[in-house]
Amino acid sequence: MSIRRIEVGPRMSQAVVHGNAVYLAGQVAADTSGDTNAQTKQILGQIDALLAAAGTDKTRILSATIYLPDIGDFAAMNAAWDAWVPKGNTPARATVEARLAAPAYKVEIAVIAALSD
Repeated sequence: MSIRRIEVGPRMSQAVVHGNAVYLAGQVAADTSGDTNAQTKQILGQIDALLAAAGTDKTRILSATIYLPDIGDFAAMNAAWDAWVPKGNTPARATVEARLAAPAYKVEIAVIAALSD
């Protein structure tokens, strides 16, 4: 079974397609000047683009893991998430409080999605 890597870097690929699934690396905001809600919206746009490059979309997300350095930002992140996630196609999801790679990051999101039929 083949493996296809998308946006390959020296340390990691942003997405890896194997079998009928695509695995996204944890996505963080490229512009960290915004608050948690703004960074979440930016990340969700990045997820849309990576899923499209893999040949699928957000209606096919199976699982999402969301990392917040401050769980007090849960509502702000959810405001962006709830507006983005398709009704009736909500994935399994976990949200955890964790220190991220840089203090400017307010949120990190990793998803696994099925490829389109």
